[in-house]
Formats: sequence, C-alpha cells, structure tokens
Amino acid sequence: MPSKISSAVLVGLECYKVEVEVDLSLGVPSFNIVGLAEQAIQEAKERVRSAIRNSNIEFPLRKITINLAPADLRKDSSLLDLPIAIGILSYQFNFNIDPESIAFLGELALDGRIRKGRGLLPLVWGLKNKGFRKVFIPKENELECSIIKDIEIYPAETLKQVIDFLMGNTTIKPSEFKFPKYNFSFDEDFSIIKGQEVAKRALEISAAGGHNILLIGPPGTGKTLLARSLPSILPPLTYEEAFEVTQIYSVAGLLNDESLIIKRPFRNPHHTISYAGLLGGGSKPQVGEVSLAHRGILFLDELPEFRRDVLEALRQPIEEGRVIISRAKYTVSYPAQFILVGSMNPCKCGYFGDKEKDCTCSPYEIRNYWHKISGPLLDRFDIRIYVGRVEKEKIFQNEKNENSEEIRKRVEKARKIQEERFKKEKIFTNSQMTPKIIKKYCFLSDDAKSFLTNIIDKMKLSLRGLDRIIKVSRTIADLEESENIKIDHLAEAVSYRGLEDFIL
Repeated sequence: MPSKISSAVLVGLECYKVEVEVDLSLGVPSFNIVGLAEQAIQEAKERVRSAIRNSNIEFPLRKITINLAPADLRKDSSLLDLPIAIGILSYQFNFNIDPESIAFLGELALDGRIRKGRGLLPLVWGLKNKGFRKVFIPKENELECSIIKDIEIYPAETLKQVIDFLMGNTTIKPSEFKFPKYNFSFDEDFSIIKGQEVAKRALEISAAGGHNILLIGPPGTGKTLLARSLPSILPPLTYEEAFEVTQIYSVAGLLNDESLIIKRPFRNPHHTISYAGLLGGGSKPQVGEVSLAHRGILFLDELPEFRRDVLEALRQPIEEGRVIISRAKYTVSYPAQFILVGSMNPCKCGYFGDKEKDCTCSPYEIRNYWHKISGPLLDRFDIRIYVGRVEKEKIFQNEKNENSEEIRKRVEKARKIQEERFKKEKIFTNSQMTPKIIKKYCFLSDDAKSFLTNIIDKMKLSLRGLDRIIKVSRTIADLEESENIKIDHLAEAVSYRGLEDFIL
C-alpha cells in the first residue's frame, strides 16, 4: 500500500497542502515523479537518491512512483525533497507518521544535509492553520519560524537526524516561541535636519495618515535626507503587521538573521529598475519592490528618470494595496500597502525656481521633463511640496531641533485616533478612506464646503484630488486632536497640492 507524507507549497503567499504518495513495487528499478511537478522537483530524484545513500542507508532498487496530490496544482519547490525521502524510507523503517498532523519541509543536499529554504514562515503558518500539530523544517530556518505559536516545530540538520528521531533513537528539541524587542535606533533623525520646517511638517502629516508625498526642489537641498528620515517617525509595526512583512521577506529570501522584521521597511530602488523588479513578476512570479515596501515606505528618488510604463504600473497597487500577477495557469496576489515618497528636481538642470542659481532650461524642456510623469500619477500624491535651499543663517545655528522621538509620539497619538475611528472598517489610516468612508467620517461645515468650492474652481481639482485634500485635512485635525475638520485644516491641506509654479 502506498505511503503518504504531508508537505506544502506556496502560490504567492498562500499555502497549499501537498500529499506525497510513494509507491514501491517490483519491476525494473526506476524513479518517477508525477503530479504537475516542475523542473526543481524533477531534479529531486538525484538529490534524494544521493542523500539517502550518503546517510549510510541503502536506496531501494524498486520501481518507485511518487505522486504529488492534488495533481492539478503546479508545484515548483525543492522543499518537497525531505517528504519524498521520508516516504521512500517509510517502507524500510515502518515510520508511524500521521499525515493529517505531521508535515515535512526541506531541500536535501547530496550529503544528506537539509538546506535552508525560502518561504518557510508562510508555509509553517499555513500548515498550522490547516490543523497540523508538528512540522519538520531545516535548522537554518528555525529563527524565522520561532515566532509561530501553537505548533511544534522540529528544526533538523540532516536526513539521518530526522530518521533517527522518527525511529525513537534520538531527540530533536522543538523550537521555542520568541518575540524580539523593538529597537528605536535609526541612522537618520529629524534633529540633524537644518531648517526645512515646512517639509518636516509635511512628512509628519504623511506619517500620521499614511499619505503619499512628493518632494520637489533643486539638488542638494536635503530631499533624500528628509525621505530617509521618515521611517524614524513612523510607529513600530504591530505583531500582525510585522508577521505580514516577515512572510513577504521569507518568500523573497531576504530575512538573513532576523526572526521577525520589526522596523517598517524602507525600499529605495534605482531608477533603472524593470517593471518586474518594481511590481514583481517573471515566469515564476517573484516579489517586487512594492511588496517588499509593504507597511513601510517606497522611496523613488529622481522620479522622472524611471521608465514611464514602470511608474504607470504603480497606480493599481497605490489604489488597491496589492499587486496581482496573472499567468496562463494561475494568478498570484502580493500585498502592497505602502507610503509612496517621490523626489525630483523641478527641471532637467534642477534650478527652475531657485533663488540662487539660474535655470538653463527652455520652457519646452521644462514641460517635457514634467510630462515624464503622468497627471493621474501626480494626482495620487496627497502631499506635494517644494524643498528650497536652507537659509544661510540657519546652517550653523546651534538651535536645538525637534528629534524624531518627539514627532513620533504625536504620530502615534494620531494613529490611535484613526484606529479607534476605523475599528468597524477594514482600514487603519486616513489615506485608505474610500469616498463612502470619507462621507461617513469627514463632516464638513457649510463654511468648509464653500471654501472647497472656491478651491475646486481655482485649482481645477478632480474629484480624486478633492478627496485627497479632505483626507489630509482629516489627518491634520487628528494631529491637533480636533474632532471636526476646520477651515484652517483644509487650507493647510490645500497648500500641499500646488504644482502650478513648476508646470508651464
């Protein structure tokens, strides 16, 4: 009777149970794997054969048939090596394995070692949610899986160690649950930024409400430093958020020595990045930068230098908070809720509007430079500000600047107000409000409506642009702990939408 060993594969971040059915029968010795197995699994035949032999165990000279069920699910993971080997050896050693409660994950080296793999965290989490009580994983993946409760995780170094454990000849100590402490150390801090009070205020609003922000200004005015300082005023990730982010990095193979990513991600891709690199994709869809920035910041420096088709592709994840990658046989979805921070010069030479240096660009060149970014994408930046030169008298001034910790306390207070407000909704920040939710939670007085009507006529605002002004004003009100949106809040929000001085 065929033996049955349980394992799992990932499609995106979703875990699918796989039953490894092994049949050994008389006949010409052979080794066949069926069940929609891709190249990495077909090559498992040589890895498994060598690993068993190099563990000082005789490889059975039988007709071996491996079926990976369900047969209609595409499988492309070397982590099925270990369950295949255990299934073959179960005929010789008569392992007592309950396939409904015990699972195996691991790639085998030729000498029998169990190699570190990708995506172990979402796989173990998925198996736990499917009712499994025990799972064997590579020893090198123990740290990342130690943050999962209510399942026994057995980290193993070799195939021989797993076999001896199943036979009762040795023990493997289960992993202990570990939750790392948060460390508020950052390379950049707001206290080191000279001047730029308007920009720092705008970044505080961006952090408090999760708003996208565009920084415009000549070279050397501190746009990059401001953007890199933004993570220092964001609230720490909650356990649920940290777990989401860590799963993504586990799939991408970027966890290194971390068990749980507790700092909000800050991703800064180069402007030469491809469509697949930013959004994710490939024949086997990989995680893109927008997903690696989930719950954190995606910083695009020199925004107009990015390919236009790459920038336009950002519009869908900005609105929906996820990336959908479709292929002929399946569709993969990765989360992508991030604060988009862009920076750019006001023109090609960089000095249009500068008070110190003259711009050498013609009106035609300035117009073409701005046309590299579409209107719909610019409209998705809630806040757009000019970052000018720092006044000379402030450069060597010894005045003490407000540090990031002080600003972060205000941001956290505003976020808690939003959390309480949206506890019945499926959102967490003001930037995520839909038109329906805006109508529900953003009451406007008659004076405020009259003010906005005048602004619509003057700035030729779209309905999306109007909604974004209301969202930002709601965040400004939250920072002031004001229950209602006032005209002052709206006026400040409107001041962050101007681009007319730069676009001809």
